[in-house]
Amino acid sequence: MKKILIVLILLKVPSVLLAQEHAWIYFTDKENVTASINNPLTILTSRAIDRKTKHNISIDERDVPLNESYKSQIELSSGIEVKAKSKWFNAVHVIGSQSDINELLNFDFVASIDFADDSMNMISNQINHSNNKFEIEETFVNFDYGNTQNQIDMINVDDLHVLDYTGDGIIIAVLDSGFPNVNTMNAFERIRDAGRLFGGYDFINRTANIYDYTGNNHGTKVLSTMAGYVDNQFVGTAPDASYYVFRTEEAEQETPVEESYWVEAAERADSLGVDIINTSLGYKGYDNPNYSHSSSDLDGNSAFITRGANIAFEKGLLLVNSAGNSGASGVNAPADAAGVFSIGAVDENGIYASFSSVGSAIQPTQKPDVVARGKSTFVIGPNDLIIQNSGTSFSSPIMAGALACLMQALPDFTNAQIMQLVRESSNQFTLPDYLLGYGIPDFGASLVTALSNQNNNQDNIVVSSNPVKVFLDVRLPNNLETAQMYVVDVMGKMIIEKSVSQFNRINLQDLASGIYFLIIQTEDLNTTSFKILKE
Repeated sequence: MKKILIVLILLKVPSVLLAQEHAWIYFTDKENVTASINNPLTILTSRAIDRKTKHNISIDERDVPLNESYKSQIELSSGIEVKAKSKWFNAVHVIGSQSDINELLNFDFVASIDFADDSMNMISNQINHSNNKFEIEETFVNFDYGNTQNQIDMINVDDLHVLDYTGDGIIIAVLDSGFPNVNTMNAFERIRDAGRLFGGYDFINRTANIYDYTGNNHGTKVLSTMAGYVDNQFVGTAPDASYYVFRTEEAEQETPVEESYWVEAAERADSLGVDIINTSLGYKGYDNPNYSHSSSDLDGNSAFITRGANIAFEKGLLLVNSAGNSGASGVNAPADAAGVFSIGAVDENGIYASFSSVGSAIQPTQKPDVVARGKSTFVIGPNDLIIQNSGTSFSSPIMAGALACLMQALPDFTNAQIMQLVRESSNQFTLPDYLLGYGIPDFGASLVTALSNQNNNQDNIVVSSNPVKVFLDVRLPNNLETAQMYVVDVMGKMIIEKSVSQFNRINLQDLASGIYFLIIQTEDLNTTSFKILKE
């Protein structure tokens, strides 16, 4: 009799107590696709539309939200919890027992199911708790109230700051694990007072109260390397950019749903017209080893987050991601994606940091792409103290801030063009390796190269010796004998005005270093303009 009772009790165990699996449920279609694409303001902000238009990026079905009715029916299903959603993949991320998840195939709007555990042949109770992914970043070194001179000088982003390219007008989304005190710290007063801290969203707790979660401060320190400012002590690489902060990482555990949170946040960033995403996160091993990615999975196309990152790149976003702190174990997802600018770490002398994840032939492109200071990096903690931490978590945002400054200087360049400019300026561009990628970039050189290429042979007018040390050479086409030339500063103030003939050497020695504009106006009032850099 006792045995029968035991069987009956087991039969009554609810499905929510059975082994919980992670899976992506893909839908068959979406609502009002044509109408939404024809009226894009119903699904995207005007800034997002403008960015796509400028770079000839089409608005397509992926930009249309998924069918909320389908999502609601999944949520009401027995034993199922919906954790995240993705319009790009037209899918939701669910948790439930294998049998309850498979039941969802009975809905005619469910196209397919993809379990995070590829095998699903055996349920394993073995839980392999991964090491704290922030262990390296949370290890303090001897800190000093110095400043960020070395980490800025190393990549020559100060050359852009001198020209007043400090990220103004560029929006960066930071995807991370927690941002306590960002709304109150003195270190972020500069961006708050200027209205450049746009708030954000906690995709785990499903709340706009992004600063309520205080369980991890990794995001606060990451943000400081870009946006932090303490007079005479600390300057981030993009102190005048604007910022959204999104919580997508559960620091307390490591599960595949974090990949889905990340993709959902990237979609939100795209819709808001964000220019750059920085992610100091990466995924390979999970608490449950059945979900972990093998090294061969990190091929730039397989992991859910990697595929999402490649879509984000197609949408025009510039994605900057830490390579990871796994050393010889290799880069994490989404740093393996071809569309991601993956950042390794060096010390203050530009020497490889042993924890920095290395690339391999498995990735379709060179990984890491480039490196920045990630060992003993100066950051600001949630208590407003300047400290030093180590990790690619900090080399990545240092780079993202510098990229924002370059993007401000070159507003017509695409994400791919910006990335390639920075690669080409790096100190081992001709001989990249799996430790440092193309090496340490020179952002001043990137700007010079861009201006030199941009200004040659417009309307058959040739401008050479640009950037200018002393003389600027201007040659008019053979069919044009004379023209009027103007040199103006970035505020529009006239500096030089003169008539020019077919060949002219202009002395600019007395001009202060900076950006100027050369305007050539012909007799029929046609004008051609060039951007000039005076060294």
